[in-house]
Amino acid sequence: QVQLVESGGGLVQAGGSVRLSCAASGTIFSINDMGWYRQAAGKQREFVAGITSDGITNYADSVKGRFTISRDNARNTVFLQGNSLKPEDTAVYYCNANSVVTKTYRYLELWGQGTPVTVST
Repeated sequence: QVQLVESGGGLVQAGGSVRLSCAASGTIFSINDMGWYRQAAGKQREFVAGITSDGITNYADSVKGRFTISRDNARNTVFLQGNSLKPEDTAVYYCNANSVVTKTYRYLELWGQGTPVTVST
C-alpha cells in the first residue's frame, strides 16, 4: 500500500516560516500532480498549491508571493515553504497526489493524514 506521510507542521509566530514535507512510501514508478490543501476549524478544505510532474506550479490567491511548492521526483516528495505567515494560515495541511503508479496498481488519488500548522498572533 502506498501512503503519503506529511511532516513539518507546528506552532509558528506570525511573520515566521514553515517548511512542510510529504513523502510517498512504497515502490513507486511515477506520480503525476502533487499538491497541498488546508482546512481551518469550521471551514471547508481549500486548495493551497499544486505542482505537475514537469514542475508547473499553481497557487491560491491567498498564498501567492508567500508560499512556494516544490518536489523531488527521485524521492517522491513534495514540499511547501510558507513565509510571512499570518494567523489566517492556521489550519491542518493535507498532501495530495494524483495518478500514483506502482508495479501492481494505479492510484487515481491519495491523501495524507494531515499536519497542523498554528500561527500565533
